[in-house]
Amino acid sequence: MTSTNLFFEPDHFARRRFRTAVSLHGHTLHSRERLDFVYRLAKRVAPLRVALERGEARYQAIHGSALDLSRAWWTPPLAPHDAWLLESKRIEDHFGWNAQVSLTDHDDIEGPLALSVLEECRETPVSVEWTVPYGHTFFHLGIHNLDPNLARQTMRDLAAFTTRPSARLGALLQYVAADPASLVVFNHPHWDEKGIGEEAHRALARQFVEIHGQFIHAFELNGLRPWKENRTVFDLAKRFEKPMISGGDRHALEPNALLNLTNAASFAEFVDEIRDGYSDVLVTKQYREAYAVRIVQSIEDILGRHENHALGWRHWSDRVFYECPDGVIRSLAELWGKDEPLAVRLFVGGIGLLRHPHFKQALRLALARREEVVS
Repeated sequence: MTSTNLFFEPDHFARRRFRTAVSLHGHTLHSRERLDFVYRLAKRVAPLRVALERGEARYQAIHGSALDLSRAWWTPPLAPHDAWLLESKRIEDHFGWNAQVSLTDHDDIEGPLALSVLEECRETPVSVEWTVPYGHTFFHLGIHNLDPNLARQTMRDLAAFTTRPSARLGALLQYVAADPASLVVFNHPHWDEKGIGEEAHRALARQFVEIHGQFIHAFELNGLRPWKENRTVFDLAKRFEKPMISGGDRHALEPNALLNLTNAASFAEFVDEIRDGYSDVLVTKQYREAYAVRIVQSIEDILGRHENHALGWRHWSDRVFYECPDGVIRSLAELWGKDEPLAVRLFVGGIGLLRHPHFKQALRLALARREEVVS
């Protein structure tokens, strides 16, 4: 028997009933975020298409080889402690609850491990968003609360599978789930991130759960996916008798829009609740903002200048990397020098205009239609 309860901000009963909010699935500068999706987006957005074509031409002229965005990635702007503070302070100051924060970078646990040496963050779980190649697509699993003493070796094993998929998938999942303090979440299960087609991806997701569902504890409601997609997860959870859990999927400066509520005194106790099939999810006001407005805001934050970046990567081109044909990884700032392609400058400058309050208000009015967020 499983139970998932949804609460919608403001909910004064929820404020009185719970004492802790859990922020799950947030990214830091340790995440490598794929850029090959830009090709698909450029087909629909003319300014981006022009900027991409000019950037490709310039790269070809300088380096004598074609630009391949599957070899490129960008990194979120926040360092682990900055991300932890963003999430925890919002929960404590805005809602008045105690905060638990689980950061999950893509295939990397260095962020949580770095936090574990800080007194105020010492109970932060060691967690990761694991990329699992499967058939013609891939899935992301949130692996929360790894044993700190075994985390590095476990991460090496998981990363080895991602690099070279094998028949060991079941054994790896069984090993992770065998720890009673761990939590395995199927993140945004219906997001066709690879672009193979929505129905094909969902069919593979069902097959994946049919085979490995005994090692999955919950399905994610994702704070950066539209409600239309999230609603389809209800059917998946019902079919496989699993609870749904929040996952903000924060990459920029907006705190997670979905949170879990609990009275658990520790993250391990919270894990017990979810593994027992009980989950209480808060849908914040910001999630009910027009989806397109939130995505544009995230793009603005990602392309914005960050003077206090922990590694000194202030400009967005400092935070985008490319593995060149010679095997050397270089940032776009290194590849372009001071001569950034004009089309790229114009595109980024256009995004920058959205910082102006008048433009933001106009965008909100133009995209004011909200999805009806109901259970």
